[in-house]
Amino acid sequence: MFGIDRQVYYRRIRRKIVKQDKAEQVILMVDAIRKIMPRIGTRKLYYLLSDKLLLIKIGRDKFFDILRANHLLIQPKRSYHITTNSHHRFRKHENLILDLEINRPEQVWLSDITYIGKRDNPCYLSLVTDAYSKKIIQSRSKNNKSNCQGISYYLQWT
Repeated sequence: MFGIDRQVYYRRIRRKIVKQDKAEQVILMVDAIRKIMPRIGTRKLYYLLSDKLLLIKIGRDKFFDILRANHLLIQPKRSYHITTNSHHRFRKHENLILDLEINRPEQVWLSDITYIGKRDNPCYLSLVTDAYSKKIIQSRSKNNKSNCQGISYYLQWT
């Protein structure tokens, strides 16, 4: 039939059924643990289920593939820090360059301050940039420790 033997055709169907059964077993085991601990990651799940998975001959990569195919991987929460407070009590100025046509260098300078690093040891970076050429005109970094020295050194040569 269509260039393959009957034996090969039916063997493929049996293998597909066996793979689906194994995947269903894995999903049931994962669901049982995720009912207790909903945000448990795949590596920890693999560690907890490793004995049972070895019995049904499923390794780490296959385990990840099964969970990925069934959308059961946990997306890590993005850690970020809010550094801007737009709802302060101070006056907010209008954007004076909104309708301005910028057509030459040093017509408009933009400034920004941001913080780099970890919250326990922040490094504040202040930049003044030319709006036309997008070049950094001046930069300063400030903190109490030495983790900003590399940034200051790099910005001197850019």
